Amino acid sequence: MADTLNLSDSDRSSSSDQSVTNRSNNRSLRIAEKERRKNEAEDSFVLAVKYFSEVEEGTPVFGNDQLDRNLEVVEKVAFSKGLSPEAISVLLEFAMSLCMGNSPCVRVLKCLIPASVVPQQAVVRAVVWLNVSKIPISTQVLFIKWVLTVFDLIDAKDQLRAIYGFIFSFITEENLCPYICHLLYLLTRKENVHLYRVRKLLELQSKLGRQPFLMHLLSLYKVFCPELVTLSIPSRIRSGFKSYNLPWKSALMGVQKRNGLQVSSSISSAFTVKEKSISRKRKHCHLDLPALSSALNKEPQSDLTSRRKMVPLVQLSSFSQMLKNMHRIELPAQMGSLLGSSLALQYLDCVQEESTLLRLNFWLGCALHEEFLFCSQTSEEALQFLNNLLSVQHFLQEGFSSSEAFLYKFLNVWDGSLLRPQILGLLSNIPVIPSTQIGRLLFEPLTQLFFTSSLFFKCGLMECLNNMLLKWLTWHSVYALEDDLDISLNSHTSINITLSGFKDSVMELVHFVGRLASLGLQLEGCNTLLLSFILDFYETASDTFLKFDLPLVVMPPPGVFYPALLATDPVSVDRLAYIMHRYKLNLTSAKSQEKRTEAFHISRQTFLEFNHYLVFMVNCLWNCRMFHANTDLHVREELLHKSNVPQPWARFDFIHHPAFMSYAVDFHQKCWPGRKAVDLDSIKQSKPWSWYLEYLFNQGFDGLKDFVHSSITKQVTPGDERGDSQRR
Repeated sequence: MADTLNLSDSDRSSSSDQSVTNRSNNRSLRIAEKERRKNEAEDSFVLAVKYFSEVEEGTPVFGNDQLDRNLEVVEKVAFSKGLSPEAISVLLEFAMSLCMGNSPCVRVLKCLIPASVVPQQAVVRAVVWLNVSKIPISTQVLFIKWVLTVFDLIDAKDQLRAIYGFIFSFITEENLCPYICHLLYLLTRKENVHLYRVRKLLELQSKLGRQPFLMHLLSLYKVFCPELVTLSIPSRIRSGFKSYNLPWKSALMGVQKRNGLQVSSSISSAFTVKEKSISRKRKHCHLDLPALSSALNKEPQSDLTSRRKMVPLVQLSSFSQMLKNMHRIELPAQMGSLLGSSLALQYLDCVQEESTLLRLNFWLGCALHEEFLFCSQTSEEALQFLNNLLSVQHFLQEGFSSSEAFLYKFLNVWDGSLLRPQILGLLSNIPVIPSTQIGRLLFEPLTQLFFTSSLFFKCGLMECLNNMLLKWLTWHSVYALEDDLDISLNSHTSINITLSGFKDSVMELVHFVGRLASLGLQLEGCNTLLLSFILDFYETASDTFLKFDLPLVVMPPPGVFYPALLATDPVSVDRLAYIMHRYKLNLTSAKSQEKRTEAFHISRQTFLEFNHYLVFMVNCLWNCRMFHANTDLHVREELLHKSNVPQPWARFDFIHHPAFMSYAVDFHQKCWPGRKAVDLDSIKQSKPWSWYLEYLFNQGFDGLKDFVHSSITKQVTPGDERGDSQRR
């Protein structure tokens, strides 16, 4: 019995080993079979491509089993792995030559799915075939659609641009016209714009009507040569070219994903079918920045440069590579993609090529006008788009002419709350506006918004105008030339302006802010927050000469000076003192400069205004002559008597001023801790007064410290009747 059991176990073990061996053998056979089939498929594909390269003209199509087999092999490989550049060249030549008629041509065109790139030479030869062989119009349309689909995959564009005129000749064909216009739009450069082409487009427009594809090509021509296109282009023309359900799109995206390549932006977005949506919510089709990408194989840079003259910008990964290929960089077809790459922005800033900037401004202008000019509600896409635009402008340290033109229109329809931080941020980047136009373009709409909006809008606008002034002055100090002044915050649209013209614009801006600030403080009850933003502006305005080398000094209006001096918070008084200190330094330096050169001049009225403010401030804070007969705040004696306020002329000195009284009480308690009665007048004695000033200065009131040291000759007891505390 035991022997039987042992034998049974041995049989089982032998059977198990045999099954494992069989499974291993079967797996090896399957792998070998799979490899054999793969090799056969590759061999069959090579043979199929060879067949199409050697097939003779006139070969029959019907009943040709060899043709059908080869087409099936090509289609299988194309839709699974994509076609190599060599295969595309052979198949495109076969299709466009019509050596076997139109039927195989259409079938081949529909399976032209590139695995990496499309050879430019093959596309050029195919375009030439349009005029040689009698290709049906429907097939010509199919070919142009294919070119538009793979446009960003074409390895270079120089030869295509060289036959721009040949491509333009097909625009007269009514069925081809929309697609030819789209292709020309992608190829157009300034040198391609000529008067006879503009006339031909206008002639077609009179025949076909104001078609979107004609309007877009004309609008691009107008961007490059506005003197040739006198036609008025509406700002709200339908955006982009019409999308179609292309047979290659989904297959091409699938092939690129399987091959581990980034999907080209022209495929994923430019040809997306816009289906009708049940929702009536506005679609922000412009607001996604296209990716700076090309579906080219990521080849080594040496192979790339040796194979073709132009280098796609997406292939560059560092600033040093960009510098080496600066004059051979091929820009993407979608200029909006430049805004999403710091390397592209560096190229844009270094090269400043006119055609590139025009194309980018055209795209940006269309996006802003289409999506925001008549927008009534915000969205996540709108916020993201404007934030991206702001970060780009901060990176370049300048704005775009298209955003400037948009803002001048948008301010007239803006409610002041929609996208407020983003709009004010863009507004602060606009370049210098001539003084003859600044009122109409900027001041009139901003005045209406300022007086009809909330306190927070008023504060935001003051911050915006301060940033605007700061950028104007900064660019003046950096780029101003002594003889021929060319000042502009936007080098893309340079504004030639003389020094006197620039001074007039800055003066208009400072006076405008003074008017808004004076009335705003009255409307908001001298709000401390609003006053803080106003004083920020005048800190910038007080240093125009010393810090920014601009021979201009503009004083704040009384509506700003007196509310700041009489404010109940010490920070506002301290900042006003600092501003007056800076004004004095600037005017003193300007006066000495004026003596050395006759060309330098500061208005005498400015000196009078400063002296007037300085006398009042010293009399108020130091000399205890608040209501003196020669000051702006003269009050009749009988009214002061009726107020029952003891010594009213001393109520706004450093001790009794509402902003500093708490400090005076605290100092009194520390100086005389044993006293129960508080006698603030005891601080006016000589030694306590010096201690009190030091105590105030140690609280962080550096503005008061600078003001006292620069504007008062002897630090003695305030209100001293001997009059030995005077202005310098």
